[in-house]
Amino acid sequence: MLKNLRNYLITGLIILLPLVVTIYIVTVIFSAVDGFLRPVIELVIGRSVYGLGFILTLAVILGVGIIGTNVLGKRLIEVGEKFLTKIPLVKNIYVTVQQIINALFLKNKTAFRKVVVIEYPRKGLYQLGFLTSDGVGEVQQKTDAEVVNVFVPTTPNPTSGKLVLVPHKEITYLDMTVEEGLKFIISGGTVVPKKNDINLLNSKD
Repeated sequence: MLKNLRNYLITGLIILLPLVVTIYIVTVIFSAVDGFLRPVIELVIGRSVYGLGFILTLAVILGVGIIGTNVLGKRLIEVGEKFLTKIPLVKNIYVTVQQIINALFLKNKTAFRKVVVIEYPRKGLYQLGFLTSDGVGEVQQKTDAEVVNVFVPTTPNPTSGKLVLVPHKEITYLDMTVEEGLKFIISGGTVVPKKNDINLLNSKD
């Protein structure tokens, strides 16, 4: 009975958490935009307008999206990102969150290329991770094995984790998608993809 209640509680949290986080983020953006622009616009037009906050928030989000899709906007975003990545603590948080968002929404263009399993931190123990890129530069030149970069996130907060350089031959690739892998990690292993995701591919695949 207690075990069933525990499972129901975890399942409920997994279902509600994305919704709650989404509502929270939208609410924060709405409050910030509404609190800043509403008094200015109402001062200009001389009266209060019902739904103005929602319209302003939507306009700001659309505006940022439009700016981000043109050449000049992309350059401005790149400059902003370079500035953020020079701040030690902010850099770690921003880059990791950006990778996760890319993994969820950009799919084929994701920074996380594949879901993999590695033996870490020692032989006989396995960790789920995300292949980010092949080892290049000095790291590859000064290691005997051909290595790849694997990001190993923590549970239940995948915005933190560590980078592990793993020999290519020691990587086991999974069939599950990056999104499924993230759900698996966030849920602590309780949300397993329905298909035969334990189908392991040849490590040379």
